[in-house]
Amino acid sequence: MATVYEINKGINRSVEFKGIKAQYIVYLAVGMVGILLLFAIVYLVGINIYCCVTTVLIAGYALFNGVQRYSKKYGENGLVKKAAQIRLPGYVITTSRKLFIQLSVNENEEDEKSGRSLSYL
Repeated sequence: MATVYEINKGINRSVEFKGIKAQYIVYLAVGMVGILLLFAIVYLVGINIYCCVTTVLIAGYALFNGVQRYSKKYGENGLVKKAAQIRLPGYVITTSRKLFIQLSVNENEEDEKSGRSLSYL
């Protein structure tokens, strides 16, 4: 008797829900919880239920469209890369070469300790 195994071809793919990928699903879930809390607070304050529902529907629609737009624009990991890029300095100011010479010397010492040779340079 032959055993039949199914092959899962979705391995290493990110999770996707209605065009929203990876961490954007978490952003959407957190936003929906926030909207639910907003609804509860506004309802407990005593505002008309129709105003509450209208506000929540508009906020939910805006949240879903915004998250979907970010998902399409930046892709699976692009928003994290964009946030990291913002934190990079535009340029580095230095008045001395000591730092770079010291880095070069430290790298050469590590290469000698590990047995790597730079004779090809």
